[in-house]
Amino acid sequence: MWDPYSIIHNILITEKSMELKDINKYVFKVSPTASKIDIAKAIERIYNVEVKSVNLLNRRGKPKRVGRRSFKQGMTSNVRRAIVTLSQGTIEVI
Repeated sequence: MWDPYSIIHNILITEKSMELKDINKYVFKVSPTASKIDIAKAIERIYNVEVKSVNLLNRRGKPKRVGRRSFKQGMTSNVRRAIVTLSQGTIEVI
């Protein structure tokens, strides 16, 4: 059986996500292979709330320069975010 903590990595706390909290939407960093149904079930199991909908965002990593004087390039990691709308309940964010 799948572990909900392997699907939901952490909750993202940004200015935009704090504004979305007022309209009962929360932003999470999730596993890149998780589906919307898996994410909804994991949120319901971890936080004991009722999920109305899940929207997903895939953010590609950006190229970054490595070192001061070299022309080597590295990449930041790809990130998948889920915006979860709750129909009942709230999630306490610090």
